[in-house]
Amino acid sequence: MTERVIRSVAVFCGSNFGASGEYELAAKMLSSTLAKEKITIVYGGTTKGLMGVVANAALEHGGIVHGIVTEYLHQIGQSHPSLTQHEITADLRARKERMIRLADAFIILPGGIGTIEELMEVWSMNQLEEIDKPVGLLNVNGFFSSFLDFIDHMIDSGFLPSAHKQSISVATSPSGLLIKLREFKKIEVPKWIEAR
Repeated sequence: MTERVIRSVAVFCGSNFGASGEYELAAKMLSSTLAKEKITIVYGGTTKGLMGVVANAALEHGGIVHGIVTEYLHQIGQSHPSLTQHEITADLRARKERMIRLADAFIILPGGIGTIEELMEVWSMNQLEEIDKPVGLLNVNGFFSSFLDFIDHMIDSGFLPSAHKQSISVATSPSGLLIKLREFKKIEVPKWIEAR
């Protein structure tokens, strides 16, 4: 089996720490794993919450971290000062577009509405074949389990072909998720379901 070459990963995650210390620990483990694999981390460029944890842990392990922050967040002092590379974009849309362009794959950690919006966009882009870049959920402390149940509900309700659930890789460990992303094969089943 031919593995995908993954040189850079966009990490989408919360700008808060979350209620459990497991989230921070998982963010550190992910960053150290990517740093050891010499995979560049592309992320939102701030010091806040899990985003800051991801950047700091990668830098501590000699990793390359490419931050992309909005002008607004930069102006209010949220830019990380010690990144390998730093960019400022006009707004959230431009920030996300740049992150998507730079990444070979996406890993989503727990987060809020911005994190979920980023997940849904890259999942949709893959479904519509605008990109072919694997998406992975690091299911820390069962954070994404109810979301996975909701995907089943979309399937049961006739809005999503069942094969498309497999277009998101899920694991509880960074190393396990990275293996799945490297082995990921594009889903060939069309998104449209035949009328009944």
